[in-house]
Amino acid sequence: MSLPPPADHTGQVVVVTGAGSGIGRATAHAFADAGAHVLGVGRRTDALAETALGRPRITPHPADLLTADVPDEVIDAAVERWGRLDVLVNNAGATRVMPLAETTAAGIADLFGLNVTAPSLLARSALPHLRRRRGAILNVSSTYGHRPLPGAAHYAASKAALEQLTRTWALELAADGVRVNAVAPGPTESQALAAAGLPPDAVERIKRDEAGRIPLGRRGEPHEVAAWILRLADPAATWLTGQVLTVDGGLELT
Repeated sequence: MSLPPPADHTGQVVVVTGAGSGIGRATAHAFADAGAHVLGVGRRTDALAETALGRPRITPHPADLLTADVPDEVIDAAVERWGRLDVLVNNAGATRVMPLAETTAAGIADLFGLNVTAPSLLARSALPHLRRRRGAILNVSSTYGHRPLPGAAHYAASKAALEQLTRTWALELAADGVRVNAVAPGPTESQALAAAGLPPDAVERIKRDEAGRIPLGRRGEPHEVAAWILRLADPAATWLTGQVLTVDGGLELT
């Protein structure tokens, strides 16, 4: 049996959030290399410029998704530029170490604002355009969206919420031909730990500990996750919806 051909996104229009680094940058690159026009969204202008360097199909779009009206503005920017929208990739997210004894209302609100509310508002804004194209929504969860993470329970809970949104939206939008799926990466090389405010020695210790628990013996690379995002968004995947695909080197099995 031959393998299916690589995903072909020629001419499609894709919005990728969190495109300035890590999985988001790798996803923007992968869609552009597969022929799509990509609106790369993120807060850091310089990082987005690096993402778009040498890839004219990627248009940087600096924006803070936690600001009112920005979800509408992001979707409008893509549609005004290219006249359509085929895929929304909700990749932007926050990681936070917050043990129960240190939990604050602001900490919870920040996590759920970026990990749950922003993807929801982007999906709402994108929906009329995705209905016209019978397009797809791809949410980026985490292996900890369906397994415990002591010391970061609210991060895990926010990703569990995103996975439940994925399943429910898939049922809600099936009649419109809009498919909704998610990828749940395990520990992947990115700036997330540093962005969470951890010192460099703590980041290195966590990375070593994580690699030691993963059956395949290492943390993932962003391009390995991006490949599955493309596959789930592939227009040829016409009968796949409501799925959460865990890509974590076997960590889920332990």
